[in-house]
Amino acid sequence: MIRLAMVLLFWTGAAQAQDFQPVRDKAQFLDLIEGRNLRHGFYGIDLTITPQGQIKGSALGWPVTGQWQWKDGWFCRDMDWSGTPIPYNCQLVEAKGEDVLRFTVDQGAGDSAQFRLR
Repeated sequence: MIRLAMVLLFWTGAAQAQDFQPVRDKAQFLDLIEGRNLRHGFYGIDLTITPQGQIKGSALGWPVTGQWQWKDGWFCRDMDWSGTPIPYNCQLVEAKGEDVLRFTVDQGAGDSAQFRLR
C-alpha cells in the first residue's frame, strides 16, 4: 500500500511538472521563440515570429503575415491569411517546457491553439 501511495505521489508530481506555465515576460517569450518556428502539423501551420514584431509563414499552404507586440503581459497580434484578415487580439501565452507553446485568445478566456517549437 505504501508503494502504491509513493507511485501515485510521484506520478502526480511528474504530471504537474509538465503543466503549462504562463509566459508573462517579453524577454522570456523571445528566448523561447528565438531561431525557431511555431508548427501545428494538423493544420499545416508554420510561423516565424520575429523579435522586430513580424509574423510570417503559412497555414494550409496559404501565406500568413502579421504584426505583434507584447502589451501588459499579453501577446497582441493582427494577421492576414491569404487576404483574409484575422483581427487584432491579445492572447495568453503558456509554455510547456521549452518545446511547446499554447496561445489562448481573449487574454486567456477563449479558444486556444498549441504549437511545437522547432
